[in-house]
Amino acid sequence: MLRKFNLIHHKCRVNYNPESENRKVSYMKRSLSVKATLLLAALAAPISYASPTGHDPKHLAVTPDPAVARYAVPASREPKLSNEQLVKLLRKRIKHVFIFYQENRSFDSYFGTFPGAVGLYSQPASQTPGYYEKFEGIDGSIRNIHPFRIGPAQFAADTDDVDHSHGSIVSKIDIVNGSPQMDKFAITEERDSFHSGLPPLKGVQYAELAMAYEDGDTIPFLWRYANRFVLFDHIFQEITGPSTPGNLCIIGAQSGVTQWMLHPEEEAGKVPYGAGVPVLNDKNPYWGSSEDKNTAGKMPYSPFDNPNHPPQINLAYATLPLSLNGAETGAVTQSDRDSAGDLGDVKDDVAYLTSNGKRAVPWNWFEEGFDKEPTDSKSSDPVDASGIHASYITHHNGPQYFGYISNNPAMSSHLKGLQDFYSAIAHHTLPARGVFYVKGGGENLMGLKPACPDPRAQTGYLGDDDHPGYSDAQISEAMVAEAINKIAASPYWKDSAIIITWDDSEGDYDNVPPPLRSLDPQGRVLSDGPRVPFLLISPFAKTHTVEHSVGDQASVVKFVDTLFDLTPLADLPDEKKGREIGNAKGLQNMGPFDDLVSDVTDLLGGFDPARLSGRAQPLPASYVMIPEKLVHTLPQQSGYGLKQIGVLPTDYQKGIKNEIPADFNPRPSTTPSK
Repeated sequence: MLRKFNLIHHKCRVNYNPESENRKVSYMKRSLSVKATLLLAALAAPISYASPTGHDPKHLAVTPDPAVARYAVPASREPKLSNEQLVKLLRKRIKHVFIFYQENRSFDSYFGTFPGAVGLYSQPASQTPGYYEKFEGIDGSIRNIHPFRIGPAQFAADTDDVDHSHGSIVSKIDIVNGSPQMDKFAITEERDSFHSGLPPLKGVQYAELAMAYEDGDTIPFLWRYANRFVLFDHIFQEITGPSTPGNLCIIGAQSGVTQWMLHPEEEAGKVPYGAGVPVLNDKNPYWGSSEDKNTAGKMPYSPFDNPNHPPQINLAYATLPLSLNGAETGAVTQSDRDSAGDLGDVKDDVAYLTSNGKRAVPWNWFEEGFDKEPTDSKSSDPVDASGIHASYITHHNGPQYFGYISNNPAMSSHLKGLQDFYSAIAHHTLPARGVFYVKGGGENLMGLKPACPDPRAQTGYLGDDDHPGYSDAQISEAMVAEAINKIAASPYWKDSAIIITWDDSEGDYDNVPPPLRSLDPQGRVLSDGPRVPFLLISPFAKTHTVEHSVGDQASVVKFVDTLFDLTPLADLPDEKKGREIGNAKGLQNMGPFDDLVSDVTDLLGGFDPARLSGRAQPLPASYVMIPEKLVHTLPQQSGYGLKQIGVLPTDYQKGIKNEIPADFNPRPSTTPSK
């Protein structure tokens, strides 16, 4: 079987629309719709809007975190290092890379008011792209809206899921004459809720939700990390789309443009039922579906996913899980059950990696629910996907999409569950160096429940991967904090680099226009999308720093390339071939973004030369650890927030009046307004 997708089987669903697969409310999705010409004309009219000035009734006084000053390095002690010297020191100091890959938040929605970051109030509102937006009221009137803060009073940790499909993201950033205007978040979101007539209240509330933001009173653990370590404020989602493309980019620096160039017949839009490359939607992987005929070593599927639903095609371009094998690549790939179908597109890559003599680097993808977790009560057999993977989100597992991983026992053994990560840290069984991805899921192993008392929130927001619609933001940051505390208490802290980032921007408002790097098969913008939050933590990191270097999810791949002296994926022969085909067709950047693409940072700007060179001491584990009592008590209940972490957001600093719409509901579908 050379190419793994079954066209005959796909006849079972003739009305499939790939753009309808992305808003999850208890894993359900809603479709995109279009409004009338008169409304569009009204929306295009100039906006007259009063400047949102004045103080909130609440007065917030904070005292800066004393630990930040204690560990600050004076500029006089910072050596001037060349890039070559910095890389050499980095390779000496950092051995373990931990990547906490969360779900669906825009930068502005989480850190838009973080001091020093380019955010919602970095410039006058009139100069902030998309700050003032229009949408339609339930009576047909045109309403105005601008960003507003939600917090504990609104139980902001639990919000419904807005539309983050490929088409919706492209519409929201609103590209005019090659320039993203960032001004159609509210109206695009509203249109997703109705097909004709006047918008329902739920549609209005979704439009409002797309413009809401949180701060350190809702996610204080994340803000504490940002305050003490490094916050990158110009990291964009690489693909204008939902979760799956982001989970592919974090290991491959692309979502399949190489495969598209090498196999035009597999182009997204040509393959039935929304499959095809580049991957633009959340179709589940071929591996583990009913079309996967493996009987031994079959990949798991969430019991909430239908394995008979037409899956994505087999993905076959190079990723870090392939290149990390180094000189062992040839030997490892010999275990593939179908070398023709899985390795045909990376045949020259395998030969190159095998012959260049680089030492293999261990890796794992730890995802909650992949195998038996403590929250599973049934069979302990990780191969049997029926009923024991309740917390598993199948389409969030990037490596599972690749035949040369899922169809090869020597590679698929690197995929594990979240408890396996905790056990490896506790028993010190991780290898001496490596790259380790960590993801939550639809439940949580800590036994936490949302602070929101509504019964529907209590049962519907137990997840810890931060995905709106089923995950609680405070439970999600608690999972990250729990894991980082365990790393800090282990031997791995002393040589670690910890990255916390998100796979896409959720469709929430962000004001910074992304760089436009490539187009999809229909000529719409493929890369980049809006910003996502990005934190760097390490004993050798800078402290209390906002780093403005431009990048996207490929920056993680580029950092791993640099740290472990790997050949960039973009420079491998099969990927170069795909890029050359794209160039011949007049298509730019048809390959991985970890090289040959400008303005993709390698993240080195987040590391402190003084600490790397020994002029300043590494940051101790105590600096990163959050007291366990706080981690296991949601901030909504403990009262831990901005005052305790010592950060005053920019909206408070500038006296911005917070104007929450009177009909706002953070959960329009889960807890509908009466």
